[in-house]
Amino acid sequence: MSHWFEDFTPARGNLPARAWVRSDAPTLSLNGGWRFRYAERADTPADLADPALDDAAWDEITVPGHWQLQGWGEPAYTNIVYPFPVEPPFVPDENPTGDHRRTFVLPDGFTAGAPRVVLRFDGVDSAFTVWVDGTEVGRSVGSRLPVEFDVTDALGSSDEHVLAVRVHQWSAASYVEDQDMWWLSGIFRDVTLLARPLDGVEDVFVHAGYDHTTGAGTLRVDTPSAARLLVPELGVDVATNEDVTLERVEPWSAEVPRLYAAEVVSAGERVRLRIGFRTVAVLDGVFTVNGAPVKLRGVNRHEVSADRGRAVTPAEMLADVLLMKQHNVNAVRTSHYPPHPAFLDLCDEHGLWVVDECDLETHGFWLLDWRDNPSDDPRWREALLDRMRRTVERDKNHASIVLWSLGNESGTGQNLAAMSAWTKDRDPSRLVHYEHDWAVPYADVYSRMYASHAEVADIATRSEEALPDAAADARRRAMPFVQCEYAHAMGNGPGGLVEYQDLFESSERCMGGFVWEWIDHGLRQQGPDGRERFAYGGDFGEPLHDGAFVADGLVFPDRTPSPGLLDYAAVIAQVRLRPEGTRLRLTNHYDVVDLAHVRLRWSVADEGIEVADGDLPTPDLAPRASVLLDLPAEVRQLPPAVGERWFTVVAELVDETGWAPAGHVLGRGQVQLVEAALPKNPAAIAPVRRGPDLLVGPAVLDARTGTLRALGGLPVETLELSVWRAPTDNDRGEHGEPLEPTWRTLGLHRLRHRTVSVAVFERDVVVTGRSAPAGTDTGFATTWRWSDVGGAVRLEVDVTPETPGGLSVPLPRLGIRLALPRTLRRLDWFGRGPGEAYPDTGSATWTGRFSRSVEELQTPYVRPQENGQRADVRWAVLTAADGSGLRVRAEPTIGVTVRPWSTETLDAATHTSALDDEGRIWLHLDQAQQGIGTGSCGPGALPAYRLQAQPTRFVLTFEPVV
Repeated sequence: MSHWFEDFTPARGNLPARAWVRSDAPTLSLNGGWRFRYAERADTPADLADPALDDAAWDEITVPGHWQLQGWGEPAYTNIVYPFPVEPPFVPDENPTGDHRRTFVLPDGFTAGAPRVVLRFDGVDSAFTVWVDGTEVGRSVGSRLPVEFDVTDALGSSDEHVLAVRVHQWSAASYVEDQDMWWLSGIFRDVTLLARPLDGVEDVFVHAGYDHTTGAGTLRVDTPSAARLLVPELGVDVATNEDVTLERVEPWSAEVPRLYAAEVVSAGERVRLRIGFRTVAVLDGVFTVNGAPVKLRGVNRHEVSADRGRAVTPAEMLADVLLMKQHNVNAVRTSHYPPHPAFLDLCDEHGLWVVDECDLETHGFWLLDWRDNPSDDPRWREALLDRMRRTVERDKNHASIVLWSLGNESGTGQNLAAMSAWTKDRDPSRLVHYEHDWAVPYADVYSRMYASHAEVADIATRSEEALPDAAADARRRAMPFVQCEYAHAMGNGPGGLVEYQDLFESSERCMGGFVWEWIDHGLRQQGPDGRERFAYGGDFGEPLHDGAFVADGLVFPDRTPSPGLLDYAAVIAQVRLRPEGTRLRLTNHYDVVDLAHVRLRWSVADEGIEVADGDLPTPDLAPRASVLLDLPAEVRQLPPAVGERWFTVVAELVDETGWAPAGHVLGRGQVQLVEAALPKNPAAIAPVRRGPDLLVGPAVLDARTGTLRALGGLPVETLELSVWRAPTDNDRGEHGEPLEPTWRTLGLHRLRHRTVSVAVFERDVVVTGRSAPAGTDTGFATTWRWSDVGGAVRLEVDVTPETPGGLSVPLPRLGIRLALPRTLRRLDWFGRGPGEAYPDTGSATWTGRFSRSVEELQTPYVRPQENGQRADVRWAVLTAADGSGLRVRAEPTIGVTVRPWSTETLDAATHTSALDDEGRIWLHLDQAQQGIGTGSCGPGALPAYRLQAQPTRFVLTFEPVV
């Protein structure tokens, strides 16, 4: 038996799509508490619409909201696979259904002068029917798209009215809403009643262009009926639907988001607008806005809240925009649907380039070799065109939108071509984007996902592999190029950002790219142990799911910036400072503005202790210009350095902006002026035998096995070679380049250790050994040379891989680890900080002295994994509350990781909430680690960052702190 929601184009009763505007016409919000009845199937009682129905015994649900997050049903996460049988347009009989009811009273005068009343839904997932006072007014699909119904004739004569809405989780529309996110249902955006006045402004379309050669603006505002356009600041008072040429206007850009307040006034209504003048064009194969080449330093943004799913609040939308601006992000792709319209208002106001994406994805058909894909099935044509129309019509007046996107990962087909043709006809002022058809027959830019660095290099020089069709190849080769998704920000990482950005900036063809993605989609949940955690796929018992692949953002679910966001901000900084010899090169990477808003502050530090500081004059640099900064005279006049000397320049905002306070850091650069002198260790002192122990300075070794028992009075439970790390999401490579399975097959996570010999010499003790996993002849020969160097102990470690034919796979890490007393609670270090860093990450770190508690050293990735390493450490001190502890010095540097749990515990945990303090401190001292890469979905670590197994020596000195 077929249901209405299994039709290809099931909507009825809906009004034509139009712009989302702010008006003085009366409105009534219907958000809030609704009566709610839940059923597991669609064939629910027919009594919902009856105004006389007694729903007092029903539950209550909050609108906007999802029923799965308010106690009914469960969320489910899939990336590609459909969570129901693929037989379009049909869906299972087990179709969770939510009946929503509420009463409302029209305010006094609400309908005065308003012959029509319109009911607007901004987002309902996925199919719904609406009744007002018992009369059905319409049905609709298109979860992330608005729909309006004329309810004038349905409103009864009583003062109190009953609104009833039946929502089905699954419908034919679900086949074209297969986006990588939680499946969540319900009325999750605003519900509003609109009084539509006689002679109102039914729709508005702003056309505002800018001529960069003359500074002139062109303006026309189209309306269906007579009205006037008022722009007081520009002296405009004209009829709508007329062209206006303005001799000079200030253009809109993401860097200078200049908006002009305007009104469209008819006899019955005033509509408020904010107009931005800008012209989008491809000039000689280069993406430009207002004549200037533009680089998109972007993020993909899903709408998600850890507590409310896609029912995001205004505060969360604002937090996203401010965080983006504060971290140098200048562009957003609204993956993979139009966002709440208020978010686009914020993009207009604060300045973000926007790729506005249609609510379309059919990725699950990829698993079926695209059989019956809706993108190429004429039965779906009108449904897909409807989605594109509703996207464009709602959002057409936003200056921030520079590209329309047809959708995401939907294969190829005639319906996409139809969507593109309609869009170009309706709005030729913007470009069209679509990624999944690399021949780009219906787009204006060449878009790719997760292209490797090597492939991007080819595309940047227009030397990519040719298409079979010569004409299509020539057309594509002339297009600008954008990575609509790259640098998959899942867990620790992404790595390789610097190299990607250098490629983007090496060619004007490259528009830039959008990191996948902005936010982890973890949902707040009480786990089985009663502890709060952020849940991911499988945590709600889904039979099909994609695990933690939903937690792949630059900010954590609570919108705390991750190390990945800090790195990205440093890599894409528009005020860039990079070392060049013993000086810093300052480059203006803005597209439009100079550096008049920037203040440069410098400082000099010896061994991490500041010895001088001051201000530098900010050079007058045009966009893309650069200059070498001279060292201030004060620096040249400083006395000789004590240890390493570093010169640092920080670029700050001079004045407060709408998105950051004065003094906000825009960029940072550092150059080493004086290198560290090599340490001079005193002559070694002979080891001392005392019973079963060997005393080598502050180290106590077992004379028989060579095992380290204590350091400076601190008991040591473990000292061993360490080549394993709790795999990162990028190591797992679930949709990219996996390393973890090979590492586990080799047994790198389960080394066993054997002492071969203990030799006592005149000046040192040498312990040889071998570390290897069971079941294989792969292993590592080790030599540990202990020397007493006057109150400290020096340790030389030699590691030689022993693998027949060599070890082709890179190692996770190479270093040692110690288990020390839990009384040690703080780490002070001189090296890179303050955050974590790995071979291909850590662009946000700099060299200095830093201090953190053990707890502050941990990074709470949603799925536990390797984290928290402090890189290029010269020395580090672990101390207890009384100041006693242990000092470690490297020759020359080491990676330091400190945790209250072992790597094995970290590896076994599925959520951060499951990590319990083990009553000891695990100290990792690494000579090297494998790079991070972006292999969770994309390329792994670049060759330069791969830790190949080879003979290695590293030297450490341990000294007690009392």
